[in-house]
Amino acid sequence: MAEKPAYLDENLSFEERARDLVSRMTLEEKASQMVHFAAAIPRLNVQAYNWWNEALHGVARAGVATMFPQAIAMAATFDEDLIHKAADIISTEGRARYHEFQRKGDHGIYKGLTFWSPNINIFRDPRWGRGHETYGEDPYLTGRLGVAFVKGIQGDHPKYLKAAACAKHYAVHSGPESERHEFNAVVSKKDLRETYLPAFKDLVKEAGVESVMGAYNRTNGEPCCGSKTLLQDILRDEWGFKGHVTSDCWAIKDFHENHHVTSTATESVALALKNGCDLNCGHMYLNVLLALQEGLITEEDIDRAVIRLMTTRMKLGMFDPEDKVPYASIPFELNDCKEHRDFALEFTKKTIVLLKNENDLLPLNKDKIRSIAVIGPNADSRDALVGNYFGTASEYVTVLEGIREKAGDDIRIYYAEGCHLYRDKASGLGEKYDRFAEALAVAERSDVVVMCLGLDANIEGEEGDVGNEYASGDKPHLNLPGLQQELLEAVHKTGKPTVLVLLSGSALAVTWADENVPAIIQGWYPGAQGGRAIASILFGECSPSGRLPVTFYRSTDELPDFRDYSMVNRTYRYMQQEALYPFGYGLSYTKFEYSNLSLDKSTINAGDSLEVSVTVKNAGSYESDEVVQVYLKDVEASVAVPKWQLSGFKRIHLKPGEETQVRFTITARQMALIDNEGRCMLEPGVFEVYAGGSQPDARSQKLTGTKVLKASFTVVGETTELPY
Repeated sequence: MAEKPAYLDENLSFEERARDLVSRMTLEEKASQMVHFAAAIPRLNVQAYNWWNEALHGVARAGVATMFPQAIAMAATFDEDLIHKAADIISTEGRARYHEFQRKGDHGIYKGLTFWSPNINIFRDPRWGRGHETYGEDPYLTGRLGVAFVKGIQGDHPKYLKAAACAKHYAVHSGPESERHEFNAVVSKKDLRETYLPAFKDLVKEAGVESVMGAYNRTNGEPCCGSKTLLQDILRDEWGFKGHVTSDCWAIKDFHENHHVTSTATESVALALKNGCDLNCGHMYLNVLLALQEGLITEEDIDRAVIRLMTTRMKLGMFDPEDKVPYASIPFELNDCKEHRDFALEFTKKTIVLLKNENDLLPLNKDKIRSIAVIGPNADSRDALVGNYFGTASEYVTVLEGIREKAGDDIRIYYAEGCHLYRDKASGLGEKYDRFAEALAVAERSDVVVMCLGLDANIEGEEGDVGNEYASGDKPHLNLPGLQQELLEAVHKTGKPTVLVLLSGSALAVTWADENVPAIIQGWYPGAQGGRAIASILFGECSPSGRLPVTFYRSTDELPDFRDYSMVNRTYRYMQQEALYPFGYGLSYTKFEYSNLSLDKSTINAGDSLEVSVTVKNAGSYESDEVVQVYLKDVEASVAVPKWQLSGFKRIHLKPGEETQVRFTITARQMALIDNEGRCMLEPGVFEVYAGGSQPDARSQKLTGTKVLKASFTVVGETTELPY
């Protein structure tokens, strides 16, 4: 009997096995593994494999799977445990589908175990079309939720990965979409280290993310998918990243076609490969043998990349018997099962943010209502449920359908589209305002109006994915598009009590609505059962508990230049004006009281951590979740620092009258600042700690009617440089 080759020896490390496997490949075979549609090598028992799969909020683009709310909505839960469980379900379904597809001989795109999620770019500007793929504007929140997602996707087995997650898009990437293939994001050392890199570092060093995807743009002149600074100096040398790097799709051809940092395809291949991009989503690495012939790369460069790729496939169990790989036994029946769909619905309820509730219009009392008018282009829209990078749900429930279901037979539900999402007429042959009369008619006949306005991923999203006059996917402004604002004002004039439900993946400047509409809900892109979840909130089956992971601004005029990557006057950490609705804000149907903010020390030595505790009581009449938030302010910093920044959060659940003590640890690294040279410095001085259900800004405290608690402590000792 022939001796088993080393790459099949389960007693060796995955890297040793990968090295042996690659050593047996011809040059042509190695090159065939470096594009996302990797070829089969039958003589070595290497199956064809397509690396490209998506799992942003559910297994995407390959049929039916459980659909969670869009990523920005996930972030609104401020809940690491929820995100972890959702990601665990996603990878369970990914495994179930992968093995069934393998049995059927289907090795196609979107069928593999390498998920190109999560998107942990910082949503620094609300105009960016892809912002709804992210976890919002805050580096700390993004890092914590990203770590939870990656751990859920990759599992906790000591040997095998459940699936491989991918941190994208590395780095300094958040628009403009229309220029992404040639754009150079110029960023200071301080902003790079303080804002744009922390979440990537967390996913690499804490979560052990298996893959990193480079961005399309240049950062400080270097194309991200071939950046020595980003890929070699920081990612591998400084952070110790051991996984593989993939390019964004067709990004490497941008090197010579759009960035003009190289002149030929082979030069682009060499720049990417030499600096550590192992896998090419696209076709440029089909030129790798030409680059070798031209002397631009070595066979060792090729080997290094292919070994990394094969190591990932080894970790996923692709070269071991199924009975040795625990995740291979996950049955197809778990895909889109009732348990997963039920969890997704409960998850969605926790994403919804109550922005305004004047005179307690909400929750609606079924016993006092005989008719409801549901009006707006998003009222009965599936597109407004799903966001982008979505799969297929086995059931969709729009807001109209959810309200109809919850209202029962005794309440008349009227419906009118009111207007098109962004055009000035709903019908192709219609005239301007062709749905206004119907909307006014149903409003006049109702006891209460639910207006469903906003956006969908057809008009905010990725360049090339959107199909309207916005073209690139970025928003030209923060206003409601088309005739929506006029429709809202016209319905308001009927005098009927109105609830505005916003379905969007980003902040809208609903300043008029804030002044005139009594109740406003931010519903995001809430997933397949979003209408059911929103109706549960409207009728008080559960209390709203979501918090904004982004700032809502009053107008587009307040925003800096979209192309400027400086953090000056951006996000809650550095903005100079008052927000319409601040980061971290969200109302409830009950009232929470905070007391007894306590620090374990008032003076600490540089390098020590601090224990913080606060008591939270449900002083109202509704059982509810609350998101407890802790912010830290460096009072005496030697350089510009955030006015305060989120340093801890925890979602808790309290019944009326119930109270609990919530504890946090603030580390020395959180007390440190990033100086203008990008160094991480812990300076002695006074710090303030805030604890409450929101930021400590005046606007949040006015909106919530609750003052955030404050305490201070002093760090003593010498200024110390800490590891970044």
